[in-house]
Amino acid sequence: MTEKVTVIRKAAWIVAWDAEASAHVYMRDGDVAFSSAGILQVGGHYGGAVGEEIPGAGLMVMPGLINIHCHSGDEPLAKGLFEDAGTPALWGNALYEFSAMLDADEDAQAAAQTVMLGDLMRSGVTTMLDIAGNHPRWISTMAQSGLRGYLAPGFRQAQWRVVDSHRLDFDWDEAAGYERFKEALALVDTIGAHDCGRLQGVVAPSQIETCRPELIEEAVDEARKRGVRITIHAAQTMAEHEELLRRIGRTAVQHLDAIGVLGPDLILGHCIFADHHSWTRQRTHGDIARLAQTGTAVAHCPVTFARSGMTLETVGSYQRDGVTIGIGTDSYPFNMLEEMRQAMICARIAGRNFAEIDSQGIFNAATIGGAKALGRGDIGRLEVGAKSDVVLIDIKTPAMQPLHDPLRNLLHCAADRAVRDVFVDGAAVVRNHRVVNLDYDAAVSELQEAQDRMLTGSGLNSGCSRKGAKLTLNVRP
Repeated sequence: MTEKVTVIRKAAWIVAWDAEASAHVYMRDGDVAFSSAGILQVGGHYGGAVGEEIPGAGLMVMPGLINIHCHSGDEPLAKGLFEDAGTPALWGNALYEFSAMLDADEDAQAAAQTVMLGDLMRSGVTTMLDIAGNHPRWISTMAQSGLRGYLAPGFRQAQWRVVDSHRLDFDWDEAAGYERFKEALALVDTIGAHDCGRLQGVVAPSQIETCRPELIEEAVDEARKRGVRITIHAAQTMAEHEELLRRIGRTAVQHLDAIGVLGPDLILGHCIFADHHSWTRQRTHGDIARLAQTGTAVAHCPVTFARSGMTLETVGSYQRDGVTIGIGTDSYPFNMLEEMRQAMICARIAGRNFAEIDSQGIFNAATIGGAKALGRGDIGRLEVGAKSDVVLIDIKTPAMQPLHDPLRNLLHCAADRAVRDVFVDGAAVVRNHRVVNLDYDAAVSELQEAQDRMLTGSGLNSGCSRKGAKLTLNVRP
């Protein structure tokens, strides 16, 4: 059977991969041809048989973006609830005290996942890693979306408990956590065997401080036997950082190094509070060197933490020191391009230097950086033989005008408003700004109903104020 070939004819701009220079470069007024088998031509004139021809005069063609850390689960349901909340004694972080208030049912989880996937696709994402709890529609919805998905069923042995809004405690159940680990392994195997061919499982001990070292070691061993990726939240908050110092006298990176799990197949979620960070006591710089030497990747998700006044110091310095770093959206908004913009802004503020990182550096993190973190040389780039994960940017969008450097305009101004079409494995998943394979609009409606149900069940639906938290909820009558 002949593969259908799609050609973007005479694209105004192409963000192509120059293998010799190992860099993205601009090409002008050329064709991009692809099919489900991969990218067939980048630049020049494609003279082969064509199944679909798209005029490229008003388009920039670029590789799909790679999101290496996000959460469906309850996260999309939290919009409007906790943006102005935090626990002062826990460095202003809202994670520990407030995330436990949300408990989504199956319908809510499915709607949240659909909205998340739709938002990611409409911001140019073609590959994503979702860390979430399993629900009956998790795998099927991911497959239906058409995206390239890495699914990471999380497990842990301890639950967080905040005492009197000032102390973080842990409720341990090692046996139950180990059973969840075994269930997660079985699910990882099921995900990898899915017949769509675009899904892979990821082994995900949820947080470094909620899993015993022995469990982390065994989880990593099982992942490496299977040849799958590993991800774990580490160095994500000062509360975690101080807890590890109290328990074992090490930072998160030092701890993972001591138990022998750092490596190029490991992605650390956030890795903000390494030993060089200005909030920590250490003021040394050994953690970054450990990450670079072992090839361990970092998923940088600036927006969620910037809401709480925190930032990585800095994504530019991590890149310069040789750390594999990619971009993730973590929680809402699931907008990869806005996340990339925030990454640039946070880096320049934290580095006190406009040159701390530029648009090309952030684009690299969201493409080839994410690809390297996932062990892929066939995504995050437009070159012959790569996967046909392609994004079409409408350069006539007002926010893209006037046009001198389209990538800068996209990242600094237009963001998702300029994303017109998205293809994964040569098939459209977004057409004319609309999600193709999922009922996005219905999911948005269900999300509102789900949030109402959840708030009513949680007791938060009465404009309550939590003592010490300064949290006020204004809800619809």
